[in-house]
Amino acid sequence: MENNVADCTALNPQIVEDIRPQMPEENLLYGLSDFFKVMGDPTRINILWALEKQSFCVSDLAVLLNMTKSAVSHQLKILRTAKLVRADKKGKNVCYSLNDDHVRIIWEKALEHMCE
Repeated sequence: MENNVADCTALNPQIVEDIRPQMPEENLLYGLSDFFKVMGDPTRINILWALEKQSFCVSDLAVLLNMTKSAVSHQLKILRTAKLVRADKKGKNVCYSLNDDHVRIIWEKALEHMCE
């Protein structure tokens, strides 16, 4: 976050001073921003949509989404790095699913908001 100086005077300075200590730290803001950047890609949203319904291996996701295995793997790597999905080895295959209930809740709330 830039360190700009406000070019005006607060109309409610007590409220400003009461809230200021509660503001999130800069590193948390950057982390949230990165999280929403990852969530902001239509291809990754499509993958998350599928994984919210069912665990999938890369090949099945590629067929479902009409993408190459390489492209799906690339997007899954980004989602794994962001801790949105997890990989579970099943025999020779790796199956992907949403990482945890936090991801599912965020996903459901976002869908609920968009459908209002």
